Amino acid sequence: MNDAQERIYAAIAAIPPGRVASYGAIAARAGLPGRARLVGRLLGEVPEGMTLPWFRVLRASGEVALPRGSRGFREQCRLLKAEGVEVKNGRVPLSRFGLDADVDRALWGMPGF
Repeated sequence: MNDAQERIYAAIAAIPPGRVASYGAIAARAGLPGRARLVGRLLGEVPEGMTLPWFRVLRASGEVALPRGSRGFREQCRLLKAEGVEVKNGRVPLSRFGLDADVDRALWGMPGF
């Protein structure tokens, strides 16, 4: 495993329960901005025996990237909901459940205030 792979897998592993991150955010946190597709590819190539919270990684829009109605789509939605993440029509509100939601809230306050 090379350094980039290790950093991406570490960034995914660091997503806490009840939070989500986009492919692009993971790439940026791994020091590889603009490499969102690499994150997606590596999620499909997780080494044998490595367990990652793959289901916490979404598109930049907050949408589940797997095809709607597929077994993987249903499983990802189920796992997210089990952690208390709101999933509606395959989409998660990143403003509430994204990794940076607390930082935004601390800096800018709650929406509507």
